[in-house]
Amino acid sequence: MNEDLTGLLRKWGEGDPAALEALTPIVYAELRRMAHRQLARERNEHTLQSTALVNEAFLRLISGPDVAWQDRAHFFAVSSQLIRRILVDHARGREAAKRGSGATMVEFDEALTAGQPKAIELIALDDALEALAKLDPIQSKIVELRFFGGLSTEEIAHALKISPRSIGRSWASARLWLLREMKREK
Repeated sequence: MNEDLTGLLRKWGEGDPAALEALTPIVYAELRRMAHRQLARERNEHTLQSTALVNEAFLRLISGPDVAWQDRAHFFAVSSQLIRRILVDHARGREAAKRGSGATMVEFDEALTAGQPKAIELIALDDALEALAKLDPIQSKIVELRFFGGLSTEEIAHALKISPRSIGRSWASARLWLLREMKREK
């Protein structure tokens, strides 16, 4: 399967339309799996549905610049980054709308949002990830693949060609750094 996916990705990157046709159900299924894992973390009333996230990511993949696909790991890295960008853009849009971009003001009720993750948390995570990428690009990529791509430790290890133990250590270190950074930003 990995070899098939890699071969199809490479042929697609070279402009083979038959490869895209064969790749579409595989890519769509992988994106659906990634989106489902990511949106499962969100509150029930999240305004971006899994199908919309998958469709947007798929459209960006096929209509974006031509990519010289290297392998399955490269696909997961690009897809995770796309999902991250879509979710952060959506969160930023929600936050802008809350600040009154032409909206009618209503009374805020604390009880309605108690315990729900806020868009601002996703934005803070994105900002912290950008800072982490400058310090340690591998740790940043591990967080992106795990959090936005929904990959397991073993899948990340395979994708990045790093041992699972190293992934575990880097994940733990990155998580602590990100939590500290996000608390500092508040």
